[in-house]
Amino acid sequence: MTSTEIGRAQVVNAADALFYARGVQAVGMDELRAKAGISLKRLYTLFPSKTAIVAEVLRGRTRQWNDGINAEAAAYESPRRKLLSIFDFLDHWFREDDFRGCAFINSFGELGTTMPEVADAAQQHKKNFIDYVTRLAVEAGCAPSVGLQIALLAEGAQTTAAITELTESATAAKAAAEVLLDSGKQ
Repeated sequence: MTSTEIGRAQVVNAADALFYARGVQAVGMDELRAKAGISLKRLYTLFPSKTAIVAEVLRGRTRQWNDGINAEAAAYESPRRKLLSIFDFLDHWFREDDFRGCAFINSFGELGTTMPEVADAAQQHKKNFIDYVTRLAVEAGCAPSVGLQIALLAEGAQTTAAITELTESATAAKAAAEVLLDSGKQ
């Protein structure tokens, strides 16, 4: 890796940790610079604005989400099991000590109206997830509408777990998804 790539990674990792724990607006550039271990001048050389940093953090969160979902699904052959494995992924995530909910929902709620890049990233991330779930639902023999319903269960589980700290939200949502899969056969 080049020094630029290393510096960018340091900033993104620091920003991701700070933004996820406290929110984007609560973190100043000087605090971010200190956590990344670089000068403010270097920070602005690597990223022209805080918006650019937030966008890069969200791109990283998309990769992290997709990698986690795909790793969990890789253990299964059937579309039904792959789809239900989403809730296993969520269950593991909800039990992490630093779980603070969905970074996209959090960022959209905080900045969606003032930072179009955040709104676009959140919308694209959620649409891609709905498309993935819908594809698996159809492959499992269900109507496409079941995909959206199951995606909504996953989204609701994330929000519920973040707000209430009820880690069993994933298990409850998985049970509801099984009912939808059983009743949604075409």
